Amino acid sequence: MQLLDRSRELIVSVLLLGNLISLRATALAGPDSYVPSLSLDAGYRQMYNLDFDGAHATFQSWEKNHPEDALGPVSNAAAYLFSEFNRLHILESELFTDDRRFARRAKLVPDAQVRAAFDRELAKGDYSADRVLSRSPRDANAMFAKVMANGLRADYAAMIEKRNVAGLGYMKTGRLLAEKLLAIDPSYYDAYLAVGVENYLLGLQSAPVRLMLRVGGAQTNKEDGIAKLRITAEKGRYLVPYARLLLAVAALRNHDSMGASRLLSGLADEFPQNPLYRKELARLQPSGGQ
Repeated sequence: MQLLDRSRELIVSVLLLGNLISLRATALAGPDSYVPSLSLDAGYRQMYNLDFDGAHATFQSWEKNHPEDALGPVSNAAAYLFSEFNRLHILESELFTDDRRFARRAKLVPDAQVRAAFDRELAKGDYSADRVLSRSPRDANAMFAKVMANGLRADYAAMIEKRNVAGLGYMKTGRLLAEKLLAIDPSYYDAYLAVGVENYLLGLQSAPVRLMLRVGGAQTNKEDGIAKLRITAEKGRYLVPYARLLLAVAALRNHDSMGASRLLSGLADEFPQNPLYRKELARLQPSGGQ
């Protein structure tokens, strides 16, 4: 049972890191079925420059002018979440590469007003997405907004409230929605990531634990997980940086420092204002920079 608990915590930790990276990717590109506007792009760039007031203003303007677009309020919720992560100093890279440190993390004290705004925006996003899906059940944009909303809820529950089981519940819901999206559109390559994460991370567990997880409906094929992550890394649009980061984590766990360094260097070059990749690269350097 302890091994199962550790596997659950590992899933949530990588889910968090990936969602934060994927938010930046969302600002830059989208799948063929939906191309983000310059307004949303500007909002995400403001958010990642830690200009949260500017990001909220941009996203709220988008919501006003596009009331049926669920990505507007979901994006605004992301800005609220990211501001809390920044305030609470959650984004320390070592947290996501040290399973024991993640397990020992403290439960944090959230800002009640931010939490209320976060929940309000996610509820608006769900409402908008559900209205679109009631008319057009195959609408990829609305489905993806719900996938993203569940990921944000998982991150808040796990990383701020330390409610791992609740976080995994949201993650499972998001994964099921991603599978539904892939059944409709197999070329929506970002959705392969949700399947890849589960297979890879649970595939790292011992054989008895994998068997128990499969009985519970989980997918635990590590090799298939890597293959799915590579599909997103090579062909995805929204979640390419997320998939590359997960592949870097896989390389590190396989003692492939060169492969991890190559992936992280590419991410650092692509996103020079994001210090996460440079911090991870620094950790790979020998002491004294030799």
